[in-house]
Amino acid sequence: TGRALAWPPAWRGRLVDKHSTGGVGDKVSLALAPALAACGCKVPMISGRGLGHTGGTLDKLEAVPGFHTSLSPEEMRSALERVGCCIVGQSEELAPADRVLYGLRDVTATVDSLPLITASILSKKAAEQLSALVLDVKFGAAALYPTQESARELAHSLVAVGEHLGIRTSAVLSRMDQPLGRCVGNSLEVLEALECLEGGGPPDLRELVTALGGLLLWQCGLAGGAEQGRARLGQALDDGSALCTFEAMLGAQGVPPDIAHHLCTGDSPQRRQLVGQASVQEELPAP
Repeated sequence: TGRALAWPPAWRGRLVDKHSTGGVGDKVSLALAPALAACGCKVPMISGRGLGHTGGTLDKLEAVPGFHTSLSPEEMRSALERVGCCIVGQSEELAPADRVLYGLRDVTATVDSLPLITASILSKKAAEQLSALVLDVKFGAAALYPTQESARELAHSLVAVGEHLGIRTSAVLSRMDQPLGRCVGNSLEVLEALECLEGGGPPDLRELVTALGGLLLWQCGLAGGAEQGRARLGQALDDGSALCTFEAMLGAQGVPPDIAHHLCTGDSPQRRQLVGQASVQEELPAP
């Protein structure tokens, strides 16, 4: 349902996206979208909110003061022209039925329904009019699917439907037996994604960001192979271009320029002051 996005012919072949089936501490999209844009891709990412026990990319970004997740198709095009990426939610124009089904799944014990997962993810990707898509299909104790076999079945479904829609689609099976990175929680995950965008952060987060990004750069022809794509994406993280793109994306989606700048250039204490904090906090130090 809804409308499909329209893009300039010059962008054909470079429109890419990534989608995850969800896990705990999964902040890959926050780092991957701007890194891909820094490498020359256009990333019109339509993302989701928390579902079941999994965190939502939109919820995490809304920890940044002023960040707007509701953009019109025209505003999305403007953001892609100026920045190269945006991360938005469903709207009355873009996959409106999915927003209804998304809410129903959360209260009808159908969060892990394979057909509904396939429809939910690919309805948004079809609306984006993508050239290439990579899917991060997670399995393990903290994923929707506990076993690699069940995750593989979902991956086959997603790839088959994606290819049928005319999108070059691939899937990566990744283990989710523990949180990705070190942090769990909206504002904390934004801060950890910023570490990754600076060329640091937890090794497992960087590994997944570069692996998924490398595949996409290869699929859209901006790299000669997945390993070459991974190296190019890693360079964007290390040389600061991905972080600069993230700052520009924040500004394009409503974050005041001074907040966006200080969030991307400040030290850890300064950043913590800028993002949303819980009114009650209690430390649980390791013994």
